[in-house]
Amino acid sequence: MALEDISTLEDIQLLVNTFYFRIRENELLGPIFNGIIADRWAEHLEKMYRFWQTVLLEVHTYTGSPFPPHAQLPVSQLHFDTWLKLWHGTVDEHFAGEKAEDAKWRGNRMAEMFMIKIDYYRNNSAKPLL
Repeated sequence: MALEDISTLEDIQLLVNTFYFRIRENELLGPIFNGIIADRWAEHLEKMYRFWQTVLLEVHTYTGSPFPPHAQLPVSQLHFDTWLKLWHGTVDEHFAGEKAEDAKWRGNRMAEMFMIKIDYYRNNSAKPLL
């Protein structure tokens, strides 16, 4: 059976739910995410639905700035590489098409930008704008 592209909020929810289930179970990423999010997973998942719905489907339901909550995370390139492996694997398992490729491309750009910014703030006295 051929995979369909990402086209609905339900597709976004499947992608986000599956991905974050894998994050929570991952030995490297799980302790970081579970430690910070704690019992607020439902709230976090709702925010991620809105974020990816806005980015991929151009339905503008997300407001905010995604970087500041991540600015002080104790992460390295290995964490982002692991995040990307899980993200790409989840996208490829469930979807194929232009939006699926866009989701992977945007994940790559986000991971690259976040790592650069995290390194910058670790090595400088500047603080991210909220």
